[in-house]
Amino acid sequence: MNRTEATAERGEKSNTAQLLGRAGMACYGVVHLVIAYLALQVAFGDSEQADQKGALQQIGSTAFGQILLWIVAVGLILFGLWQFLMAATGYDWVSGGKRTRKRIGAAARGVVVILLGVTAIRIATGSGGGGSSNEKQQEFTAKLLQLPAGPALVVIAAACVLGVAIAAGVKGVKKKFLEDLNTTELPGKTKRWIGWIGTTGYLAKGVVLAIVAILLAIAGFTADPNKAGGLDAALKTLSAQPFGTVLLIVVALGLAAFGVYCFGAARAHKR
Repeated sequence: MNRTEATAERGEKSNTAQLLGRAGMACYGVVHLVIAYLALQVAFGDSEQADQKGALQQIGSTAFGQILLWIVAVGLILFGLWQFLMAATGYDWVSGGKRTRKRIGAAARGVVVILLGVTAIRIATGSGGGGSSNEKQQEFTAKLLQLPAGPALVVIAAACVLGVAIAAGVKGVKKKFLEDLNTTELPGKTKRWIGWIGTTGYLAKGVVLAIVAILLAIAGFTADPNKAGGLDAALKTLSAQPFGTVLLIVVALGLAAFGVYCFGAARAHKR
C-alpha cells in the first residue's frame, strides 16, 4: 500500500471520519423524507417542485429551517467526503469485482451528494441553487443532441440510467445492502425492520430512475430535449397515469422508507 492509500485508509477508519460521515448520511435521509413529503403533495394535486432542490428549499422555508438547511448542507458535504474515503480504501469485507463496483458506486455517490450539498449552500445564501432537476436534465439532453449522433447518445444515456434503476431494484429485492451493514449494532426491533424498509426504499428509487430513463429515451428518439426530465418530472409523470395518485403515494412512502433506512445505515454501516 502506498502512502496516499495508507493515509486514506487511516482517514476512513478514524472515529472522527466515521462520526461525521454517518451524521452526513442521516442528513441525506432527511432530504429523502422531505422529497417524499413533496411527492405526497403532488399526489394530492399540489404542483410543488418535488426534487432534491425543492426539498432543500422546503427545509429552508422558515427561520429555524434556515439553520437546519446549513446543518444539512454541511452534513451532505461530509457524507460525500466519507464516500470518497470509502471509494479509496473501503469495502474490505468483500473482494474482487464486487469490491471494485462498490468503490465506484461510492465515488459516484460522493460526487452527487457533494453537488447536492453545494446546492443547499447556494439556497441558504440566497444565490438560487441552480435550476430544477427538470431544467438540468433538459440542458444536459440538449447538449448531447447537438453532438454528432446526438439522439443515439441520449438513448445510450437513457440505457445507462435504466441500468442504475435496475441495479437499485435488484439491490433492494436481494437485500444486498445488508452486506454493508453490521446489524448487530442496531437495537433489537431495528434489526427486524431494516431489511424490509431498505428493500422498499431501493425499489422506490429504482422506479423513479426507470421513469427518468424512459423520459430521456423519448427525448432521444424524438430529438426533443423538452421531453426529458428529472426527479420532479418522473413523479409528476407517474401521477398523471391511471391510478397515478395511488402509485405516487406508494412511491412517496417508498422514498420515505429510504430516508428512514439512511438513519439505520448511518449507525450500522461497516467501517
